Amino acid sequence: MKSFLNRIAIALLVTSLASIAVFGKTKTHTVSFETNIKVNGTLVNKGVYDLKFDDKTNEVAIVKNNKVIARAPASIEKRSKKSNIFMFHSSGTGDATELTGVTFAGADHNVRISSSQASN
Repeated sequence: MKSFLNRIAIALLVTSLASIAVFGKTKTHTVSFETNIKVNGTLVNKGVYDLKFDDKTNEVAIVKNNKVIARAPASIEKRSKKSNIFMFHSSGTGDATELTGVTFAGADHNVRISSSQASN
């Protein structure tokens, strides 16, 4: 009986460790945009949002009140050392400001946001 319980415990441990390896991690950080900003062509009004990065799908999502406001494909870019703070990167000015990337605190990589919107 004791060995049977040990086998069940080991099987549960192996299963739980395998499931962790299969699922990607989603990193989340609360950001405050001081001005309107575009994410993959979608205008995001100034305000406080949750920025989420799913490393399994390589996608960034801007979320407010559990509703996805904007999504964008992303890629990973290695850094020479770990970041000490969270940073978001943008280009352009005024209404043409576009979110181009984020760096999470403690990460050894940057998340580069690629725009799939066609230029007009």
